[in-house]
Amino acid sequence: MANDAPAPRRELPPGLAAQLSGPSYAGPATFAQCPLLTEPEQLDEWQPEVAVVGAPWDDSTTNRPGARFGPRALRALAYGPGTYHLDLGVEIFEGIEVVDYGDAHCPHGLVEASHANIKARVGEVASRGIFPVVLGGDHSITWPAATAVAEARGWGRIGLVHFDAHADTAESIEGNLASHGTPMRRLIESGAVKGANFVQVGLRGYWPPEETFEWMRAQRMRWHRMQEVWERGLPAVMADAVAEALEGTDGVYLSLDIDVLDPGFAPGTGTPEPGGLNPADLLRAVRQLALETPLVAMDVVEVAPAYDWAETTVNNAHRAVLEVLAGLAVRRGAPRRVVPGQPET
Repeated sequence: MANDAPAPRRELPPGLAAQLSGPSYAGPATFAQCPLLTEPEQLDEWQPEVAVVGAPWDDSTTNRPGARFGPRALRALAYGPGTYHLDLGVEIFEGIEVVDYGDAHCPHGLVEASHANIKARVGEVASRGIFPVVLGGDHSITWPAATAVAEARGWGRIGLVHFDAHADTAESIEGNLASHGTPMRRLIESGAVKGANFVQVGLRGYWPPEETFEWMRAQRMRWHRMQEVWERGLPAVMADAVAEALEGTDGVYLSLDIDVLDPGFAPGTGTPEPGGLNPADLLRAVRQLALETPLVAMDVVEVAPAYDWAETTVNNAHRAVLEVLAGLAVRRGAPRRVVPGQPET
């Protein structure tokens, strides 16, 4: 926020404050029990550093639908683990002000209207210098969400680190230009993100075909398949991915498709692909991005709770957001109350 901006107004009615301070299974369903704002004017008054936006759209899926229920599940079904980050030694929500900004309106079957509404709502956040956390929805929502961030932060000036089993760079899927298998091509074609700063981690399996990778090479995209992760280890791969995303850019957008995790850890997704990452590695990788790069936005997509078991997928996706928030809190100067590590003997 600007130095001459008025002081934030962050007052909740006592009853709502009490509702949001109880156990995570009770009270209003907001992300991590953060205050709910609904109007742009409230963003101006509250002046948060982060705003969570839901994008409940999944009509662009090709296999199992259900990611439209992802935003609700991430707010209502995730187990509330506490707010003190053991490794970083910070109280997350004392170090960074986070609000829930509700959902973009996604009318059933209307992709253009839904994507326009997602872009507009994320734009209301990003244009104010607030960090958007976008909860999908299928991966098509990254097209409007990252476009809004690029408009706010600089067209072609952000890199994108994309965790996924699939490249999502098809020209079209059965004639659909707005499929969840096409958003990355749309972003590069528009110029919102340059191909050379578009970095993918975790690709595996049997799609897309060779001609799609030829297009990706022509755009100077970089990708790190699971085979490379297995051979070199994720820390080494992430060091390269960060450097590639930051070449000549001012910030990084993180897009996390939960199917980058092995289906044993994330069964609740539309297009599961065996042989993926484990949660311990993924959580530390996204934390590293938040700690070490000028991260400006993130989305988490393809959480389809109808196929989940014991909220495994939901909790892994929820914790990925918490890891980013903790990293942002440290980066913004949150006091670290203890030195992480074993106690002295």
